[in-house]
Amino acid sequence: MSDPKRTWFPLTGSVTSSRAVARAQAGPIDPLTGPKLALGGRVVTMAEAFTVKSDGVVCIEKGRIIAVQDRGAATPTGFADVSIVETGGTLFPGLMELHNHLSYNALPLWSPVPKRFEHRGQWSNHKDYRKLISGPMTVVGEYRDANGKPALLPALVRYVECKCLLGGVTTSQGVKLASNAGAQRFYRGLVRNVEQTDDPELPEALGRIADVDARDARAFLARLRKEDSCMLLHLSEGITHPSDPDSIARRHFRALEVAPDEWALNNKFAGIHAAGLLPEDFDVLAAHKGAMIWSPLSNLLLYGETARVESAHRAGVTIGLGSDWSPSGSKNLLGELKVAWLYNEQVLDGRFQARDIIAMATQNAARILKWQAACGSIEAGRRADLFIIDGTAGDPYDALIRAKETDIRLVMISGVARYGTSELMSTLAPSDQTVRVGGETRRLYLEQETADPDVKPVSLRTATTTLRAAFRDIQRLAREAEKPTRVVRRALDASTAPIWSLALDEIRDTGVDLRPRLPWSGPRDFTGPERVPRRAATVPLAELLEPIKLDALTVADDADFLLQMETQPNLPDAIKRGLRDLY
Repeated sequence: MSDPKRTWFPLTGSVTSSRAVARAQAGPIDPLTGPKLALGGRVVTMAEAFTVKSDGVVCIEKGRIIAVQDRGAATPTGFADVSIVETGGTLFPGLMELHNHLSYNALPLWSPVPKRFEHRGQWSNHKDYRKLISGPMTVVGEYRDANGKPALLPALVRYVECKCLLGGVTTSQGVKLASNAGAQRFYRGLVRNVEQTDDPELPEALGRIADVDARDARAFLARLRKEDSCMLLHLSEGITHPSDPDSIARRHFRALEVAPDEWALNNKFAGIHAAGLLPEDFDVLAAHKGAMIWSPLSNLLLYGETARVESAHRAGVTIGLGSDWSPSGSKNLLGELKVAWLYNEQVLDGRFQARDIIAMATQNAARILKWQAACGSIEAGRRADLFIIDGTAGDPYDALIRAKETDIRLVMISGVARYGTSELMSTLAPSDQTVRVGGETRRLYLEQETADPDVKPVSLRTATTTLRAAFRDIQRLAREAEKPTRVVRRALDASTAPIWSLALDEIRDTGVDLRPRLPWSGPRDFTGPERVPRRAATVPLAELLEPIKLDALTVADDADFLLQMETQPNLPDAIKRGLRDLY
């Protein structure tokens, strides 16, 4: 699909130079180049047959998997002289996250969530929301240095991407940017961005739709039919009780009925959350071959309930997984796997096997994106996106559910080792950066041929220091950002030097929508889900905000995370009791 809004640009620079860089540097996340590699260990393929090779070898060349075989099998052509790198672990496909607001993932957990909400319009309008979430991110996204350049954005994108890598994530949703000249784009980085791949083998998903399409059901359906991959849209965020089937959350789904028995749904539609759907709604979704993305922790923290995934599974709906964002979700997808498993065991009486939960973050996610020929499993011809955990004993699926962040031995994207133990990284990647996880030293390789020029020189250590200081001094930064001189300079520079800011759809209207808001008539004369009114910003951010703590990269380095979970009022006791054991 060709969309001029998805063109790659650096974060700053003139219009002419930006376009030149776009032509020169646009391309796949990592070019399919590189030497032959052979990795040894237990291989969990996550293919359709769920094949596991207890002592296997994965052969890689130019970013692709050439062969997956038992040790001792005939060596593939060209690999006779390639030494096997012993990983000492269990190999899985890289985790694929289909719901995350990465821009917010430097923020700490909202703790405790002040009340039990019924739908998203309530918590996003709560008095704490602007103080703890939208206000700080507005400052981070718009604060400029003395030259008018984004001072915090490069550090933010570096930090949140590394947070993904430290949790085994190789694919996620992207960081959306907007310029003062009106253009919009996604930041391209190390982790695959489903909305902008620049790769013909990986069709691009659509995470936002034009407002005009969002208001008209038939226009929405027409737009949906044009998609090559899928449309990832927030749907029915809230709860619905069978005794009150006309909930606000459910009306978001009912609004997709264009006419009696005609729905704006097809095999390109993937509803994020879907927490307000009743069993009969999943039957409709399944009949149209639609999918859903489950974010259990965020749902439980905010609403005390989550999607009826047992009904979705029974109906045959393909289910993906996403951690949502750090203010009300897991730090990474590895953590969300744990919550999904606990909910399955404690609430659903074990309806899903452990491998079914892991499939939501691997093969199912690839199927939803129409990427199954390239990602989501360890098979010949697939991209070498790998996630390796320590050890080869016991049930491999249970081992991943129970793996700690310190158990991660390697994360590889397109055959490039990006994060792992010093032992493996010293063999597979050039020396670059180190990071401490749970008191243990790990190595990162962040060099990238197509890196954003503003982010490229920013190390994780520098990003961490920058954001920690910014959050500590958030009041002062807000005061400086609100100075009229900054606005004037930005306007004067617009014609020659577009400056990029975070496109925070949850805060202001950017001309596109994360949620379909279609007209629908119901028993309560409800004319359709509308955009939640934004309360006037009566108090300047400089007066409202207080110093906040930068969210830790991992649970292993956050002494408060598990305690905060245990004191969350809406989280079911079964989840509170079991989560600490899984970490």
